[in-house]
Amino acid sequence: MTETTVGIGGAAESTDMVLNIGPQHPSTHGVLRLRLVLDGERIQSAEPVIGYMHRGAEKLFEARDYRQIIMLANRHDWLSAFSNELGVVLAVERMLGMEVPERAVWTRTLLAELNRVLNHLMFLGSYPLELGGITPIFYAFREREDLQHVMEEISGGRMHYMFNRVGGLKDDLPAGWLGRARQAVAEVRSRMGVYDDLVLGNEIFRGRTRGVGVLARETVHAYGVSGPIARASGVDFDLRRDEPYLAYAELRDVLEVAIRDEGDCLARFECLLEQTHASLALADACLDRLDELPPGPINQRLPKVLKAPEGHTYAWTENPLGLNGYYLVSKGEKTPYRLKLRSASYNNIQALTELLPGTLVADMVAILGSLFFVVGDIDK
Repeated sequence: MTETTVGIGGAAESTDMVLNIGPQHPSTHGVLRLRLVLDGERIQSAEPVIGYMHRGAEKLFEARDYRQIIMLANRHDWLSAFSNELGVVLAVERMLGMEVPERAVWTRTLLAELNRVLNHLMFLGSYPLELGGITPIFYAFREREDLQHVMEEISGGRMHYMFNRVGGLKDDLPAGWLGRARQAVAEVRSRMGVYDDLVLGNEIFRGRTRGVGVLARETVHAYGVSGPIARASGVDFDLRRDEPYLAYAELRDVLEVAIRDEGDCLARFECLLEQTHASLALADACLDRLDELPPGPINQRLPKVLKAPEGHTYAWTENPLGLNGYYLVSKGEKTPYRLKLRSASYNNIQALTELLPGTLVADMVAILGSLFFVVGDIDK
């Protein structure tokens, strides 16, 4: 490869350029600024500058009761709202020592996997768009609409579902909903091959992503990177398999974890795509089990004022973008004394300080987009 620098002044040999990328418009995945130091077309250092969207959710948790904090929890990663709610209620239920009805456990598992597919489809469509391929985003939104219909029918919301409750779920399944959900999953699966043909089969896409932005396994461990990004670098860890919660222990034979060793942008995209296929298979298995379950309660009856006993606990979940952790401290009141959120995007985005130095500015967008983050998940 030959690099040519044209049209620079005489002082340029000893002068670095500082370039600000962003803050971007909020209609993207959020408002992020990158402060780059350039030597010609090559990045010398990179600093992610965050905080433009900070809403103080963790502090607001302390002023809301255990029913109200669900509304705050599902908004930091707006592509994973159901999964965000789930982590909070699991932490509260663990603090209470509460057992959730079996019907609620399997329904939660089903909806968490459908939410995972919705999240991944957004990135499977938007990442090629960031590299100049406009067509995949139209396919991605078509598949998302099929799943959004069934999610909206059961919860009433398109993005912020507000369907989890401490002790279970808000309502039981509507009549005939399982059949409609099964049909939606089947339709989405039947059309997933378009990403293999249209995206992975595209020579330009592979040329822009293969060998670009290689994330070493040591860096993954050093920065606490998780999710599909970590597994694309050979870190074989998935909380659903390795420390199962909900109904995942009974789904071991169905759950497949996508692993790659290359650690580049292409491997991260391939892991995301393979994980989408795996989540659709898990959704089918949950639908089969729900068909077999006898009628029963979907939640626990709660007291009028819900108070968690004094103490502390930690719950974590395998969210679509990686590991989410919830550290809950209670003083025996109806509001949390402290609820600390460990979000996946916050750790994942830090890897940019290691990934970007030494790369070309032209590859910066490819690397940035392959980290699959939501800025609200950083600025929680």
